[in-house]
Amino acid sequence: MKKVERSFIIGDIHGCLGMLKSLINKIDWHPDRDSLIFLGDYIDRGEDSKGVIDLLIDLQSRSSNIHLLMGNHEDLFLKYLQGEDEVSFLLNGGDSTLRSYRINGAIRIPIDHISFIKSLKIMLEIDDYYIVHAGFKPGVAIREQSQEDCLWIREPFIFSEYDFGKRIIFGHTPFYLPLMMDNKIGLDTGAVYGNMLTCLEIPSMKFHSVEASTFG
Repeated sequence: MKKVERSFIIGDIHGCLGMLKSLINKIDWHPDRDSLIFLGDYIDRGEDSKGVIDLLIDLQSRSSNIHLLMGNHEDLFLKYLQGEDEVSFLLNGGDSTLRSYRINGAIRIPIDHISFIKSLKIMLEIDDYYIVHAGFKPGVAIREQSQEDCLWIREPFIFSEYDFGKRIIFGHTPFYLPLMMDNKIGLDTGAVYGNMLTCLEIPSMKFHSVEASTFG
């Protein structure tokens, strides 16, 4: 990543397009000098997964400072599209994603959306932070972390005070408020469950959020 003045890191969106638009409008993000980082889980459960991906693709086309991570839900969607595991995708809210792609009764997923999902990164490293969707397995070197743990891990990471060398910023596991620990910061604040969508601005460590009740 090239040097930027500030980074804005946004937690799990899950198809909540209105909240995402409102949050981006709320933060003082300058595309030419600030980075905008997304932690994954753009789809499933919410009303407009397609609209969220449309917006992210548009942001990417307008700024080179957009960085997007893969979440476990994008991984499930990719496996579904490849015919590997349809059941897990549907059991994890994939039906709402498919509805958002339905046109005149047929599900049509644009090629650029599939390319977008395939292009998502597993982790980022910026300054004093590692950024990943779910977390890391304690005791394992960062470069040796499995993709499955980066996308899926919960309790072994959440409850660990292990020092990974840098503080971890992650999503995946929802909290009522951002989780703040010496070794980690959790930014999934349950937007799709009626709570809020949260963004962390660094280096100022300022939180920005929009409430789901605003869109109810």
